[in-house]
Amino acid sequence: MALRNVRKFGDPILRKKCREVDNIDGRLLTLINDMKETMYDLDGVGLAAPQVGILKRLFIIDIGEGPLVFINAEILETEGTQIDEEGCLSLPGETAEVKRPNYVKARALNEKGEEFEIEAEELLARAICHEYDHLNGTLFTDRAKKNGRS
Repeated sequence: MALRNVRKFGDPILRKKCREVDNIDGRLLTLINDMKETMYDLDGVGLAAPQVGILKRLFIIDIGEGPLVFINAEILETEGTQIDEEGCLSLPGETAEVKRPNYVKARALNEKGEEFEIEAEELLARAICHEYDHLNGTLFTDRAKKNGRS
């Protein structure tokens, strides 16, 4: 495993739409392990592949209950709202209030290629939405509440 360089705000790759993962092979599993190591090293809650320069529909999340791997994720359903502070490993030191769904139902593949559905609330729902946004070139600052901050 190895630490990957996290792309910072202004890097054009962060604004690109990611391609679906076609094959779960050794290279992808190495990327997943590297992303986990990088996320934990930086005390992050999630990390998406474009943040490490890879335009694949892949992200990982760990809100303290163990890592979850999302490959080719789809958000199936959302409900309710929550507003809370968000940050991002690609925008170090920057935070803003962001309105997100309080409930999310998503479908994805795990690192074994098994399809799963997850129902998430609160922080996990927020993290799924935040990382999913990265796959479409959207940053949390694009969704930040307009309250005088950038």
